[in-house]
Amino acid sequence: MTYVPADDRYERMSYRRSGRSGLQLPGVSLGLWQNFGHDRPLDTSLAIVRRAFDLGVTHFDLANNYGPPYGSAEENFGRLMQQDLAPHRDELIISSKAGYDMWAGPYGEWGSRKYLLASLDQSLRRLGLEYVDIFYSHRFDPETPLEETMGALDTAVRQGKALYAGISSYSAEKTREAHAILRELGTPLVIHQPSYSMLNRWIEPDLLDALGELGIGCIVFSPLAQGMLTDKYLDGIPAGSRASRNGSLSPELINDQALAKIRALNEIASRRGQSLAQLALAWTLRDPRVTSALIGASSVEQLEANVASLDNLEFSADELAEIDQYATEADINIWSASSES
Repeated sequence: MTYVPADDRYERMSYRRSGRSGLQLPGVSLGLWQNFGHDRPLDTSLAIVRRAFDLGVTHFDLANNYGPPYGSAEENFGRLMQQDLAPHRDELIISSKAGYDMWAGPYGEWGSRKYLLASLDQSLRRLGLEYVDIFYSHRFDPETPLEETMGALDTAVRQGKALYAGISSYSAEKTREAHAILRELGTPLVIHQPSYSMLNRWIEPDLLDALGELGIGCIVFSPLAQGMLTDKYLDGIPAGSRASRNGSLSPELINDQALAKIRALNEIASRRGQSLAQLALAWTLRDPRVTSALIGASSVEQLEANVASLDNLEFSADELAEIDQYATEADINIWSASSES
């Protein structure tokens, strides 16, 4: 059966401008870091992506090594594009990144021109696309001149293989340097993708000010602290959860101190008529410099619940003050090495 998206999809979603660019993104974007590799049924991925577009989610965020295995999220999304979304390509923002390990040898990670441009070509083949809308340097490379890394992004845009250039997990200082290099080359730096949540507030002291000053958009990833800011861990670590697998979320982080914060924040969410996840997403969007919150989803129901966070984005001064008592660092920023460089 031919997929026909919901007629009212754009009435259901609010959109925000990425800095001072012409690019607008939905308040909630869908990331394919988890749950879209070959280890999951393709029909489940298809249902989630279809429903996301029906709800007005127009931005789908990938990277070369999303899976598992590496590359499989892009391969699967390419199949979904061909099957359902190809007629709507010009309504979509599709992004990819390169920076972390992807293939063996010295040219398979970090920020060299060789790696970034080769990786982008591979991503386009997997996706079955002529271009991505945003191509990111996924992390700062301290060993490669920043001029080379940004020059590769500029080349990708000039070749028509990407429409916009972005960076992820760069410090405020390196963001300013990257912006200056790209401005001189004539390709604006349109967006930055940092981690950010109520338990990981590293962007507040300096980075948000830099982005606002320079007119760069901000799409925050891991706004639910890899699931810690959901009802999943209120009573400890359930079997089958991300923390139980001891992967990107260490079970050591689900300790008594963290659980006390999470439970207190859950009580605030309940008083607002929201789930903890909805509160966490709405909170990241309280700052107008944040363009979009990047969510994952393992089911249509989870996607719908998270998008519903946009129904209540208003916070009183008293609510924000109370949240600040519990929204404190929890040592979960596993990407900090890049942003500290």
